[in-house]
Amino acid sequence: MPYETIRKPQKLSFETQMPDWATARQQFTWESLKEVLRGIPGGGFNLEYECIERHCEEGRGGDLAFTWEGKDGSARTYTFDDMRKEINRIANVLSSLGVKKGDRVFWFLDRVPELYLGLLATLKCGAVAGPLFSAFGPEAVRDRVQDAGAKVIVTSPALVGRVYEVIRELPKLETIVITDRAGTGGHRYLPGEISLECAVAGASDRFDVVRTSPEDFSIMHYTSGTTGKPKGAAHVHMAAFGHYHTARICLELRRGARYWCTADPGWVTGTSYGIFGPWLNGAHVFVTEAGFDAERWYQFIQKHRIQIWYTAPTAIRMLMKGGEDLPKKYDFTSVYFAGSVGEPLNPEAVVWGQRVLGLVFHDNWWQTETGCIQVSNYATQAVKPGSMGRPIPGTEAEVVDPDGKPCPAGVEGDLVLKPGWPSMFRTYWRRPDLYKSRFKKGWYYSGDRAKKDADGYIWFIGRDDDVINTAGHLVGPFEVESALIEHPAVAEAGVIGKPDPERMEVVKAFVSLKKGFAPTEDLKRELADFVRKRLAAHAYPREIEFLDGLPKTRSGKIMRRLLKAKELGLPLGDTSTLEE
Repeated sequence: MPYETIRKPQKLSFETQMPDWATARQQFTWESLKEVLRGIPGGGFNLEYECIERHCEEGRGGDLAFTWEGKDGSARTYTFDDMRKEINRIANVLSSLGVKKGDRVFWFLDRVPELYLGLLATLKCGAVAGPLFSAFGPEAVRDRVQDAGAKVIVTSPALVGRVYEVIRELPKLETIVITDRAGTGGHRYLPGEISLECAVAGASDRFDVVRTSPEDFSIMHYTSGTTGKPKGAAHVHMAAFGHYHTARICLELRRGARYWCTADPGWVTGTSYGIFGPWLNGAHVFVTEAGFDAERWYQFIQKHRIQIWYTAPTAIRMLMKGGEDLPKKYDFTSVYFAGSVGEPLNPEAVVWGQRVLGLVFHDNWWQTETGCIQVSNYATQAVKPGSMGRPIPGTEAEVVDPDGKPCPAGVEGDLVLKPGWPSMFRTYWRRPDLYKSRFKKGWYYSGDRAKKDADGYIWFIGRDDDVINTAGHLVGPFEVESALIEHPAVAEAGVIGKPDPERMEVVKAFVSLKKGFAPTEDLKRELADFVRKRLAAHAYPREIEFLDGLPKTRSGKIMRRLLKAKELGLPLGDTSTLEE
């Protein structure tokens, strides 16, 4: 059913006060942001400098910047000056390990302070930061660290075992740094390993930022595709302009705002808007190490008087699943802006948020490759439940036909962007041809299908490929298929995304077995666990169906399209290339 546009009393948007979207788009220029982000005095531009050092040098070092809560209830609060000193100590440690400009340093940790500080320290050294989601299994870690040619990886006693499993396949990895925040003291250090705590204790809290240029690489996030291993989308220091601008106009961030982004830094949302965007704007960032729990989340918002809350549609649907009585026990009046990203936000969730929490969730759209928000619902404008919003000032976003020409209102097409915004990724690491393939007819092709209405609001339709979006995480079917066929029982595997009311999609695998293996429920559980341990908790198949054989083309390629069509009861389409 269609939902009415939500028109609620709006607070004026911070500084820009965007009452007229079209005028704001016409008047804005990226060049104007150089008045704020001026670069390193004496030359150079560095993302860490703009996030932290700049505030200290401009007299805001005493402002609260970071409050962290551990699973055990412990807490730590940092000012910008506290952060600068800790970042400098870690930067000195990395430098002592021979980390130089352009080297890749990966961080494989839970949401602990060292992860946030360490990523920034890596940038301050001029190195390229590589965050890894802590739920990754050894094969997911190997694929990324190996492809990037990482020199150093920082991890914990709880996670280092996954690195050990693949260490022989990482010839360029020179040092493993162990951080033991829990203070267990039980880790047995091997040759090539050091303790971060011991090294930091003897390090200076002074470090001169490396004078990187705006186009030097800063951070790389790996994203999945339909074929091959995950690909590293590499960004540059200049992306700061996109993070700063969109955090202000799309998320209402400002100096001192009490802000909670629920995303893990292992994903791009957790860096662009868990680290860069808020600290570029001088906000006070709150982080909890604990995972999702509806009551714990409500308590966190109330306890810390969170003002800006940025989360994901799956999390909102899980809150909805928890019922309407629980949130009545908590006070959400401190929150003046709530945002959502990662997958389409269904209209029901927007209406529920307004009715039950008194909050309107403002959905927005962007990708790992875009680096920052590109389409957004703004605080100053009406929200159309189910829409991703309208393009940001500084970006030209369109829905185009097969010839690359804008579609009429209401007509489905490819969602594209005009290249040139500052936070646009600069390459897929070591895969320049794949990078170039994303640009054609003067546009960057996002891989998403959408339509635009007469008011300029954009509505998501779906992916134009087989990539699976499960709870906001993109999963490449090839990765899951590759993991499955490593199991001794599996002859062939085909993987699709199956629609799911809570996670948007779940991974479903179709498997044919080798002779001598029986299709049992126990084997289904074994295969699911096999994939979970090798890739990640979000990537394992929640459904497995055994088939005698999988549909293939005459060249031997498994036809996922046919598997999905049969699963969903859709027309099979052209089967002329099907193996007889």
